[in-house]
Amino acid sequence: TWQVHWRSHGRNYDTELQRCRLEAALVDFGDYHPLKPIMVTDTKTRRGTRKGSTSSSSSSSSSAPPDPLSSMLDGTDPLSMFAAASDLGRRKREKEEEAVGPDFEPWSLKRGEILARFTTTEKLSIVRKATSQGSAVSEKVRTRLEELDDLEEGSQRELLNLSQQDYANRIEELNQSLKEAWSSDQKVKALKIVIQCSKLLSDNSVIQFYPSKFVLITDILDTFGRLVYDRIWTMCSDPRPLPDNFTVEDVNDTAKETCLNWFYKIASIRELLPRLYVEAAILKCNRFLNKSGIQETLPRLTAMVRGIGDPLVAAYARAYLCRVGMEVAPHLKDSLNRNFFDLLGTFRQISSENVRAQLVLQRVEMPEYLTLYSPAISWILQCIAYRAPEGHNLIMRAFRPEFVAARATDFIGMIKDCDEAGFPKHLLFGSLGRSLASADPPESERLTILNEAWKVITKVRSPQDYINCAEIWVEFTCRHFTKREVNTILADIIKHMTPDRAFEDAYPQLQSVIRKILTYFHDFSVLFSMERFLPFLDMFQKDSVRVEVCKSIMEVFIKHQVELTRDPVILNAMLHICKTMHDSVNALTLEDEKRSLALLIIGFIRMVSFGRDFEQQLSFCVEARATFCNLEPVLVQLIHVSLFFYSFITIPSLSSIFSRLSLYLLSGQVALANQCLSQADAFLKAAVSILPEVPRSISVEGKLRSSESFLVDFINSFLATLLVIPDHPEHGVLYLVRGLLNMVQDYTWEDNSDAKVRVYISALPLLAAMSQETYLYSIPKVDSNDTLYGGDPKFLSEINKLCETLIGQILDHLKTLGRDESTRRQGALAFSLFGVLLAHGDLRNNKLSQLAVNLWNLSHKHGCCETRTSVRTLEFIKHQTQQPDMTHLSDMVQRLTLQSRT
Repeated sequence: TWQVHWRSHGRNYDTELQRCRLEAALVDFGDYHPLKPIMVTDTKTRRGTRKGSTSSSSSSSSSAPPDPLSSMLDGTDPLSMFAAASDLGRRKREKEEEAVGPDFEPWSLKRGEILARFTTTEKLSIVRKATSQGSAVSEKVRTRLEELDDLEEGSQRELLNLSQQDYANRIEELNQSLKEAWSSDQKVKALKIVIQCSKLLSDNSVIQFYPSKFVLITDILDTFGRLVYDRIWTMCSDPRPLPDNFTVEDVNDTAKETCLNWFYKIASIRELLPRLYVEAAILKCNRFLNKSGIQETLPRLTAMVRGIGDPLVAAYARAYLCRVGMEVAPHLKDSLNRNFFDLLGTFRQISSENVRAQLVLQRVEMPEYLTLYSPAISWILQCIAYRAPEGHNLIMRAFRPEFVAARATDFIGMIKDCDEAGFPKHLLFGSLGRSLASADPPESERLTILNEAWKVITKVRSPQDYINCAEIWVEFTCRHFTKREVNTILADIIKHMTPDRAFEDAYPQLQSVIRKILTYFHDFSVLFSMERFLPFLDMFQKDSVRVEVCKSIMEVFIKHQVELTRDPVILNAMLHICKTMHDSVNALTLEDEKRSLALLIIGFIRMVSFGRDFEQQLSFCVEARATFCNLEPVLVQLIHVSLFFYSFITIPSLSSIFSRLSLYLLSGQVALANQCLSQADAFLKAAVSILPEVPRSISVEGKLRSSESFLVDFINSFLATLLVIPDHPEHGVLYLVRGLLNMVQDYTWEDNSDAKVRVYISALPLLAAMSQETYLYSIPKVDSNDTLYGGDPKFLSEINKLCETLIGQILDHLKTLGRDESTRRQGALAFSLFGVLLAHGDLRNNKLSQLAVNLWNLSHKHGCCETRTSVRTLEFIKHQTQQPDMTHLSDMVQRLTLQSRT
């Protein structure tokens, strides 16, 4: 049993800091720089060399070792060679895949617009088409047909009566299933998925959705085409990759056989439409079989489309053929032209009895039906017009937005003269508006264009037709005009969409209006000064849609509001929007959604500042606290903002114990920084008082974890703050330190835990720092205990007694660990305490010095101390002995060194 007499080592922090600084020296390199490449000169032709260069004779075989920094510049180092090889392979693949230049607008830019434009509220389904198998087929073909049977009935039943979003989600699931089947080498299953998805394109029972369905299904076809091509490419790339301009002769027999097998399987598909689409998807693979494969296949597939009876289905099949044709052979214009003229030939079917009956059944008007063709026709025309000779391109140029924008006034005149009986004018204005969203008309004509267009749009009686057209022209208005014109359009939309709650069927279009306004108006003081903006938001009365709109506004606000604001227009509007998001939270709201909403509201709160007007700041925080009471992260942020105005009221309402602890500590620190000593004391005492409430385990990201490490971390932060807290005149010496340690003593720690002792070890450096004449850090205008006590012996005696008590507790724990044969834990704690004694104790005291040696020995007794750590510690002590006030450590070094050797 050791009777410890503690005395802290006196510290001069300024001197210690100077010792730690490295000496600076000015180096003059002249014209030499270590990163410059080494220059080798021939001594026969040049006698002198620059400083830093290496001279050598051209006949000499010896040379200086290469500079590793310079040698990499020639690209011969392994990393550069690897990067170059990878880049070469990537460029080859990209050149292969990019058959057209960047001046061709890719399909990827079209698909999003189609999905947003062609929507439906009808239920969607996947219908299984039963097929009969003929008997007069060979065994080989029969086997193939059996392989290509439809998917199981169970998986089809899952795809019945779906909403539009559910339908899109299920199609994406099929896309993922395709990739998974392929990666698990289930190639037949992958093909079955593609066939089944292709069959969906023959179903136009919800005809308004057909263009979007085409986009979703062809995504799967594109995936399949890439997978097949990449697999055959890989088979040809062993051991060397195919050259960029490979020929059929470069393809090995195995790859050719595999490629041919794919075409045989596809040729065995019973139904025309899936057979056509799937073969088109792998059209590029013809390159592996023969030189003219693509040139021969495209006309054949084009002719196959003529067997499709429905004109809309046929139009999109032709669009897909043109798409894959442009990807692999854009120079084959004949097939593109043939598809276009075939498309024109099918328009007589539009007036057929079958089509009219179908439209009557689905309650779709002819003008709306005709617009369904526009994406397919637009794409085919774009493909034909691409790099066509000027003589052949005169008509196609008329479809370019720039051409339309430059002659927008003329187009308006032609539209006004049109007979509205066949095709309503608002649809023509919608088409004009789309062109003007991509290209700008002359500035002098813009107001006239808007007025003329809106005269027609505002007279449209059908709310759905009206909003479809108005949504298009909102972008033109936002792009070229001020809030006045935008506000007028919002008022007109409200006027048309409010009667009979027509807005309930137009949420996608109304959301599009909001998105377009937010794209062009980033000054929220201007945005919220539009009188009709907030009433426009009131039309979003479906909770889920309303919240999504509010989230989109908040995301733009957080992204573009760079300056702090106190603008009452912005604050009132944003509080309204944030309240809408907050009020959507209920018991069923997922944690991720709560976190997302809280982050958006916090982003708003961070941008609010009233400067030195603390009363206004507090008033805002009080209002926000009442408004956002259900989202705890928001309350935490408000406490951060308002520190320390209403912390005592708000912090206890938080459910997270560690949020309360950290906020009490932070509030105390802020109070101290503002010279509010009594408030600082109260906050810190409150933190100490709730420490016993910390549970043994807490939930972290949905998983239960021990709270011990979090608690120890907090206590260490708390100890660091206590150094500058002056003792209260009405309480005893070190009352906060004692209160904290008493809590640590009484807390119910985990069984077999060393946490309490580790806290004691952490407290010793604090107490040693408190005994110094001048503290390591202080708070401006706050007198800490170094000033209050001025090194008073009684104060130092209290510190030393407390240190001796803590060390006694630590040693008792070490003995207990020794009896329990917990040698590794014992050694680790012993070494930690040794480090504290070495850094903070006055080791001129023989008993304290001997205790340090014993702790060293204990930490090394069972090989618990890492050798590297031990060696570095000895080196540090040896270095310390060179200081004038540390010579007494020399004897300890000898004893520690001897122990380490034994």
